Amino acid sequence: MPEWSTSIVEKCLEPLALQKKSKVLLRDYATSGNFPIVDQGQGLIAGWTDDGTGLISTSLPVVVFGDHTRAFKYVDFPFVRGADGTQVLKPKTGIDPLFFYYACKSIDIPSRGYNRHFKVLKEKEIPIPPLWAQRSIAQVLRRLDDASSLQDKQIQGATALKRATMQTLFTYGLRGEAQKETEIGPVPESWGIKTIQELCEIRSGGTPRKSVHAYWGGDIPWVSGKDLKEPRLHDTIDHVTTEGVEAGSRLAPPDSVLLLVRGMGLAKDLPVAAIDRSMAFNQDVKALVSRGKLSGSFLRSAIYAGKERLLGRIVTSAHGTMTLNLNDVEDFRVPLPEDSAEIEEIAAILNTIDGKIDLHRRKRAVLEELFKVLLHKLMTGEIRVGELNLSDVLQEAKLE
Repeated sequence: MPEWSTSIVEKCLEPLALQKKSKVLLRDYATSGNFPIVDQGQGLIAGWTDDGTGLISTSLPVVVFGDHTRAFKYVDFPFVRGADGTQVLKPKTGIDPLFFYYACKSIDIPSRGYNRHFKVLKEKEIPIPPLWAQRSIAQVLRRLDDASSLQDKQIQGATALKRATMQTLFTYGLRGEAQKETEIGPVPESWGIKTIQELCEIRSGGTPRKSVHAYWGGDIPWVSGKDLKEPRLHDTIDHVTTEGVEAGSRLAPPDSVLLLVRGMGLAKDLPVAAIDRSMAFNQDVKALVSRGKLSGSFLRSAIYAGKERLLGRIVTSAHGTMTLNLNDVEDFRVPLPEDSAEIEEIAAILNTIDGKIDLHRRKRAVLEELFKVLLHKLMTGEIRVGELNLSDVLQEAKLE
């Protein structure tokens, strides 16, 4: 990079007189208000306030850095700071703010736990190409960010559609028949109510000893709570061998449902996924194996449609561990059509929506990986913007 200079972050910053600007404490965040709150959390807007005494409306755009979280945000709208750990950075004239944001994101800042990281950031070095090159690089990376955001919106839209569709299907069915009141709410008149225990064999998993290498690194997916993030689970982070399954885990056959029953993942949602291949699983997960021909997709959706009832049974220990007791899982009731054809039709509808969600998640994952690669190569000068045809790259990755 003969024509590029470099500088430490601290020397790139313009002083900002924000000391007199008040910050909003977490307990005072509102769900609506006149002014957005930007703090050190991962999301762009953390909350809202009507108190404008701390409003930052000049010197925009700026970069917000989470002193504890190491999160970076590009902010080009008036906002109020959240309290503690929210650093506001303004690059000097001659440094494009959007480029500065991406240059900061390219920095490797090792985690120091909940200790502060701003001191470390200030000492890191970033490239300073000519201003025209900064703007070109920033626009390429912004285009990828926008593409990822579009996939996020598509995921959110399809997820909202699925929630509404499940509510309709499990309340009214597909046949336009009258409804009846049951202990779990209104359902179509011909439908029955079954417990999980009546419908499924419930299997408990386990964890093979980590110290025995022969148990790990095989080709059998091994499910733990961190894997249960999608409606249909195709693979996992960890894998075990046949010996590993025999030593501590168990196998769930294809078309089963895996349900998290212990862990922090229960705090916000109900992690439950249908699977399309045999998988081993740990002790925090239960496998619900249908006793008949009930598809995993239908069962998963029927459980998820009533998730609030199941989440209401969570028990929290003194140490903060969240658990669903086995009895509560066994006794959990789901609506079930008498007509097997209706079950298959409902499963097909929900599978179609899941397929759309899965497609957008895969596209987002590809975009995230592409962003990481280009961020590094553009910031190091390994690739110059003039040598890059982003449209061709996106088409090759089947993203356009």
